[in-house]
Parts: sequence; structure tokens; C-alpha cells
Amino acid sequence: MTFSLVARCSTSGMLGVAIASSSPAVAARCSYARAGVGAVASQNVTDPTLGPLMLDLLAQGKTSVEAIAELRRVAKFIDYRQVLSVDKLGQTAIHSGSNSLGIWTEASADNVASGGNLLANENVPQATLDSFLESNGHIGNRLISALRAGLEAGGEAGPIHSAGLKIVDKVSWPVADIRCDWTENCPIDEIAIAWGVYKPQLEAYIKRALDPRKAPSYGVPGDE
Repeated sequence: MTFSLVARCSTSGMLGVAIASSSPAVAARCSYARAGVGAVASQNVTDPTLGPLMLDLLAQGKTSVEAIAELRRVAKFIDYRQVLSVDKLGQTAIHSGSNSLGIWTEASADNVASGGNLLANENVPQATLDSFLESNGHIGNRLISALRAGLEAGGEAGPIHSAGLKIVDKVSWPVADIRCDWTENCPIDEIAIAWGVYKPQLEAYIKRALDPRKAPSYGVPGDE
């Protein structure tokens, strides 16, 4: 009941996750990323412990392939889980358990991996991946465009209601973490609108956190 991608920008080194689902608040339960480490989507009968575990394994120096192999060894009920990973060097790996729901498929390349379950058809992850690889510009724009390509290719078997975009870069917190937890409209459109507002301010929020003395003005009444 979810389709997603994890990706690394080969130019900036930024890492990110974009995800959409018919379930509520999918990004709150399924999206994980750590600057300088990797990005992970943990979905399909979700176990929220798998994302942090994967990031810890990557932080220990394991590649995505090695981390997925270790996950298969230690995780409970792994046949029910679908986990996508990209590491800081752009190596990708995917685990799709045999009990993944409905039509489930996956696609991977250097710097990007996509997967889904309860899909409308088997082409969705490849369309998602192809869109990311064929695009340029900021990783946030590319992730949202890739989600839209997956939706246009069929998306889920039913309507989607939640979506999310998470990006990490150099600092210990996500530089963008945008979610639509529920809507009867298109949640990908909702996060795209929010991203359009947030993107021009992204660097300013980082500067304010690191050194407010050098930060740009807030642009609100009373701010001089």
C-alpha cells in the first residue's frame, strides 16, 4: 500500500526519501535518513525499528548491500517487510519479503532505489526510478517529480492519502521534512506546494541554527 524511493544526489551528496501511501502518516512511520550515512524506506506491514537499525548499520561502515544482508539475518518477520537503502556513496540495496502485499516490485541503480507494494502494476518502481535518473536540479525537486512519475505510471491499486519528503545534508537534523499525513486530494501535490514554499528558505533555516548572528532577517513585522 506504499511506493517510495531513496536517493543520493551525486553532485551535492544530499540524501533523501520520498514516499506515498493510501495509509495515513506514511512518512512518520517509514522514512529515515541521516546526513553522511544514508537514506532508508521501511514499508509493507511496517516495522519502524528497521529504519534506525539500517542507518546504524550504515553508520558502522557497512554498505547498503551489507546492511540489508545483516537486516535479513537479525530482523523479526523479515518476510513481511520491504526495505530500501542508499548509502553515502550511492550504493543501493532492497529487501522485498515474500509476504509483501499485492503486486510488489522494485528497481535500483546507482544513487537511487524504488519499490512498492499493493501497486496498480509492476511498472511503478521503474517509472519512479527512471524519472529521478533523467532529472537534474535540487534533490527535493527530483524526488517529488519521481513520485509523480510513479503515480502517473499507476501508483497504488487504490487512492493515495499521505506522502512525505525528507532530505539530509551535512547537519545532524533533516534540512527538509515535509509531510502530508492525510488528504482526500493528492498528497504528492500537497507536499509539492509546501516544498515550493520551504525550498527558498532552506539555507536560511540552517544558518539560523548554526549561527543566528549571521542569519538573514526573518521578514516578519518588527524584525529589523
